[in-house]
Amino acid sequence: MQWLRRSFLTGFFITVPLVISVAALVWIFQVLDGFVGPLFTRWLGVEIPGLGLMTTAVAVLIVGAVATNVLGSRVLQAGERFLLMVPVFKTIYSPVKQLVAAFNPDNDAGFKRVVLVELPKTGLALGFLTREFTVERGAGPEPMVAVYVPTNHLYLGDVFVFPLAAVSFPDLSVEDGVRVFLTGGTGMPLTVRTGRGVSGRA
Repeated sequence: MQWLRRSFLTGFFITVPLVISVAALVWIFQVLDGFVGPLFTRWLGVEIPGLGLMTTAVAVLIVGAVATNVLGSRVLQAGERFLLMVPVFKTIYSPVKQLVAAFNPDNDAGFKRVVLVELPKTGLALGFLTREFTVERGAGPEPMVAVYVPTNHLYLGDVFVFPLAAVSFPDLSVEDGVRVFLTGGTGMPLTVRTGRGVSGRA
């Protein structure tokens, strides 16, 4: 009985993440393929699985290539400004864009690095560095950092401002930090090395 119980639990914890991951990939494939796939089915008269997904991927690639061009970037920005004039679209689009851009390492407004900070009431906390700036005070410019600390959800949290010297930078990538929050802390490595007072810039 102990062997059966141990084998079942081991198989359960191996199978469930695998099944969920495969199901998620199949769902994403069906959703993306469902956008354009029916159009090709009408034009060609035959259903070709994956053609809609391939077309979507090519379209995303073309948009990215256009966005890297100066003229194309201006056209996309003009179209974006026009769409933002629509109240409902603006309410949905702006938060989603900011959220997606936060995970882009090439974005100046995104998550830069994972940080460890000492919060007044809760103690040591893990967060993301989002901005470095200086504060002009009597002693001269003081380097500061803005830190986003998720609370009970990755996309909900608080923003704190700390002196740069008060922030520690663990050897965790942004992807590692996201994994830690999504797994409720179980994704934290057993050993974490940190450096204090080091600039968050790469």
